[in-house]
Amino acid sequence: MARSALAVLAFLLCLFPSQIPAQLAVGLTGNTSLRLQPPNDTLCAHRIRPAGYHCSEHTVQTKDGYLLALQRVSSCTGDIKEQRGPPVLLQHGLFMAGDVWFLDSSEQSLGFILADNGFDVWVGNVRGTRWSYGHISLSEKDKDFWDWSWQELALYDLTDMISCINSITNTKIFVVGHSQGTIMSLAAFTQPDIVEMVEAAALLSPISYLEHITAPFVLRMVNMHLDQMILAMGIHQLNLRSDWGVNLLDSICDGHVDCNDLLTSITGKNCCFNNSRVDFYLEYEPHPSSSKNLRHLFQMIRKGTFSKYDYGLFKNLKLYGQSKPPVFDLGRIPKSLPLWMAYGGNDDLADLMDLQRTLKELQSKPELLYLENYGHVDFMLSVNAKKDLYDNIILFLRSWGRPSSF
Repeated sequence: MARSALAVLAFLLCLFPSQIPAQLAVGLTGNTSLRLQPPNDTLCAHRIRPAGYHCSEHTVQTKDGYLLALQRVSSCTGDIKEQRGPPVLLQHGLFMAGDVWFLDSSEQSLGFILADNGFDVWVGNVRGTRWSYGHISLSEKDKDFWDWSWQELALYDLTDMISCINSITNTKIFVVGHSQGTIMSLAAFTQPDIVEMVEAAALLSPISYLEHITAPFVLRMVNMHLDQMILAMGIHQLNLRSDWGVNLLDSICDGHVDCNDLLTSITGKNCCFNNSRVDFYLEYEPHPSSSKNLRHLFQMIRKGTFSKYDYGLFKNLKLYGQSKPPVFDLGRIPKSLPLWMAYGGNDDLADLMDLQRTLKELQSKPELLYLENYGHVDFMLSVNAKKDLYDNIILFLRSWGRPSSF
């Protein structure tokens, strides 16, 4: 397809609900492997409209051909066609998708709470997750479909979602990210053409460096060099719901790590997580990711770096023109970009020492909220998150939003 036709297609995908543009993409590319969601099997249909909220589905085509779902949400008392407040993009973490912002009641879930407070809520879903739609030419069965890490999620997925929302709303946007969503955000904000479209960002369990994580389960996988083993076996899609994924978790736990509380051994002790809803959460989580993504994260743990994917000496020279992968320089994030960060005393993934290194390298001094008892998952699913966390996010966003928007 000509480059100009691809540009027109990307613009159409951004502007209109997903089903029609996705079918248009099939017709233009001749590809029949796109994963088209039936109207009743979308995030809007599953979690948002049943709660009484307006929701529309949009599709973003990334520069490397992936088709991502974006949901636009407004409160049941508002009209999605009449923007009531500034746009906010919610960016999920690893093995999650946009549903994580809507898994609890409307009084407890950040996506609903922001909509009820007048924000124009947009929900991101990265490549490979359940709600996104595949690729213009690759099937999910293809090895090349999974040839990406958080580097591409930052420089393609997040970048193109921000551009799409900016083109629709004609205004700067807020970004709210959790965990991997903060890695993506911080990396993307080092790019001048992206950060100029962002008004401010709120980062939950912020991560750029991972050198000091203490999660026993994760450290066990790192020490086993599990990432290298998986790729050597030719496994490119990391789907923990599959039989292979379940057996993998069992083998890591067996005799080495106490996995009676698997979540705690991965994330740290969560003070306010509602254990009675675990079976419900597991209807949606975890979502697939790529084995290459896991390898990139493990490289960061081993080397203490915040840099692009390390392919080894010769391929680094070929791709990057240097022997080591380029770093994402946090000092390039403009001092003028307002940042707000929340971190927890029991978070075994977003360690305080790593956060302190991040803060030292930033030009600005972000606003900080420390929650002593919070683990990694509490920032998404704590039953007390509204008063502990979300009310503070809203105050921060409103302090930088247009006064007439609320």
